[in-house]
Amino acid sequence: MSRIVFLGDLHGNIVATEAMAKTIEKIAPDEVWFLGDAVGKGPSNRETCDWVKEHCDHFLKGNWDEWIIESYLKREDKHSRYATENRFYYEQLGEERLMWLRSLPYEDEILISGLRIRLIHGRPVDQLYQGYDPDEKMKEGFYSSDKKTKFDSIICADSHRPYVRSLHDGYAVNTGSVGNSIGVPRAHALLVEGELGSEEKSPIFFTILSVPYDNEREAQLALAAEGLPLAEAYAKEIRTGIYSR
Repeated sequence: MSRIVFLGDLHGNIVATEAMAKTIEKIAPDEVWFLGDAVGKGPSNRETCDWVKEHCDHFLKGNWDEWIIESYLKREDKHSRYATENRFYYEQLGEERLMWLRSLPYEDEILISGLRIRLIHGRPVDQLYQGYDPDEKMKEGFYSSDKKTKFDSIICADSHRPYVRSLHDGYAVNTGSVGNSIGVPRAHALLVEGELGSEEKSPIFFTILSVPYDNEREAQLALAAEGLPLAEAYAKEIRTGIYSR
């Protein structure tokens, strides 16, 4: 039986990322899949991007990754307010990291224990899937972005809240956020255990990883980072798990 960790939404939070990394080391998974948003919001984007590149085996692009890349590409456009707002992030990352993020795909798939599972961040290739969304909306995520392929289940990120839902014909699962969790202010990720690459139906296990970290240390790093956009709002989110923007 294989053990695969899926994670996303690190969002420049190196304190949470390092705490999650220690838990992953103990689990010793066969693979680690990154489902987007290595950067944005937090103060340590260079470090979280480098952690993803070094420690993950497969990669997807998220909406914040794309937003910051587009801001960098439009940085000479004086009429683009987004380029100004995201300058902190793209100047911290540098062109090489940005171009690596730009090269990442939007979606992928994996076969585990007879389930063909679609993998996405959520936005920008699809919509934001919340744990409380109606079944009919969730089922839309079972189709590839070109609507040509129907999957048995979906694993996504983007909502910043982990969940495992059983629908009429499959599972909708969310990794939660490593670096910017809403609700419980811990670092979250997903452990899936099953027969990797097998078309035969067999047991599969979905486990939410909930890892405590030094939230106050991360908040102080954010407040001390000169030029970090909305630093106080981010610090509040890290401390409380209450989304404020």
